[in-house]
Amino acid sequence: MSEDKQLCSIRLEDVLEKRRLDQALNAKEFAVLAGVSYSTAREWFHLPDFPVFRGIIFWQDFVVWRKSRNTCNGHGGTISQPNADKVVSNLSPRAEQILREA
Repeated sequence: MSEDKQLCSIRLEDVLEKRRLDQALNAKEFAVLAGVSYSTAREWFHLPDFPVFRGIIFWQDFVVWRKSRNTCNGHGGTISQPNADKVVSNLSPRAEQILREA
């Protein structure tokens, strides 16, 4: 994450405070909080069922989305997307953990 030029100006402390206050996050802030690259966050923002609205997301909406993706196929730790292995393989270990938590 620290190597991502798009995210170098985003402070984790500021993003954590926005999450604590339940404020909306843009793609860059979301990427920092989720521990993924900016390009991965943008990719997620374009998924059909991803809970983004006009370029912003609330962390709790992401948590609900993540849980529904993990449990909708009954396997708990498996993402129910045909190309899930491709998507997960591009993520950092922390992001993989976030996606796999139920």
